[in-house]
Amino acid sequence: MKNPPLMDAATRRWRAALFLFMLATGVSMASWVARTPAVRDALEVSTGSMGLVLFGLSIGSMAGVLVSGGLVRRHGGRSVIALGAGLLVAGLAVIAGGAALEVSAGVFGGLALFGAGMGLAEVAFNIEGAAVERTLGRPVLPVLHGCFSLGTVVGALAGMALTAVRFPVGWHLAAVAVAVTAAGVWTVRAVPAGTGRAEAEADAQDPGSGSGSETGDGQGAGGERMGGVRGQLAVWRDRRLVLIGLIVLAMAFAEGSANDWLPLLMVDGHGTSATAGSLTFMLFAVAMTTGRFAGGPLLVRYGPAAVVRASALVAAVGVALVIFSSSALLAGAAVVLWGLGASLGFPVTISAAGEGARPADASARVAAVSTAGYAAFLVGPPSLGFLADHVGLRNAMVVVLVLLGGAALITRALRSPVPEREGPGIGAAASREGRSRTGSDQPDLV
Repeated sequence: MKNPPLMDAATRRWRAALFLFMLATGVSMASWVARTPAVRDALEVSTGSMGLVLFGLSIGSMAGVLVSGGLVRRHGGRSVIALGAGLLVAGLAVIAGGAALEVSAGVFGGLALFGAGMGLAEVAFNIEGAAVERTLGRPVLPVLHGCFSLGTVVGALAGMALTAVRFPVGWHLAAVAVAVTAAGVWTVRAVPAGTGRAEAEADAQDPGSGSGSETGDGQGAGGERMGGVRGQLAVWRDRRLVLIGLIVLAMAFAEGSANDWLPLLMVDGHGTSATAGSLTFMLFAVAMTTGRFAGGPLLVRYGPAAVVRASALVAAVGVALVIFSSSALLAGAAVVLWGLGASLGFPVTISAAGEGARPADASARVAAVSTAGYAAFLVGPPSLGFLADHVGLRNAMVVVLVLLGGAALITRALRSPVPEREGPGIGAAASREGRSRTGSDQPDLV
């Protein structure tokens, strides 16, 4: 097997910077979530009114996700990360001030800024992470998302501890804002300029380079170079990308549903205490983190199609046990399967979206699939609440189970379409590994 390229100092800093800031964003998100009850008490509002305040986070997140891909193509990933980091820090500061001054509108505005920063940075980070994978020829996105999951665990534990000692929520979030500022400054300095934008410009100067990926009309995936909304929609002419988008929708929905509903699912659906519900969610977060950090060797050995198929099935088993088991203890243990199964689906599918395409096309494809995934992550799970009003929360989770089963049936789309000419991403590495073991041109596991 051909060895992957060695990592130079600049690439090492690039990768480390992405890991650090994803860790920081996870800490910041969990810090907010952990202190939500304290913010509600500080504002002295009802649960219904708090729901309206929280709507600011959804508005900001969707706005950031929807515009991030286009901004990366115009200005490069580093500029978008810098903007996202600035909005994220500003949002934390405004939330802290709004909570300290007991101003609901201030917290709403801070959440909108915070969400916009998260949305902008998340899509840009996926594009940067995919570019690092192409450079190194080894998995990066699973560990990148693992850093976010690890950050949520750290942030949740810190939030629980500070809540226990009644530490002021304003000072807590202000301290997190300072830490995120430091991480953001180092990250922006370490990330190379122009990822996404530079690739598009180089490809435009040499339109005959590369092969692109096949679309239904035979034009390749290069149509998105026109930019703008039309360009963002053009990538979806590729039938393979549509299937990848469906997979990421299902896997993001499975992850987001646990994030939004798991504690309440255990409390209302299985009769556990609120503390047990929170601990169950912590168990899910730890399983997600473990799966993302441990998944790299599996991806190199078996390839993304086999790994995501197995992941979807494992997650489906976990969800099914949570839904149908009459034992709260068994349901709580099954959350580990849910977390492990959901852990790799989103980052691996994002990575596969750029396989077999030119760098410029790959950035656009990664941005499109990332946007679809985050839309499902943010919008899909809340919709389960409306269904739960009619059938109950446990029965509503059957939707997650069906989506996971459907995703497992179409994971063949995650195979790289051009094995001989692909860049050194996850699919390429797995393909070389399979050829070295079997002596053929086909991987032994798909």
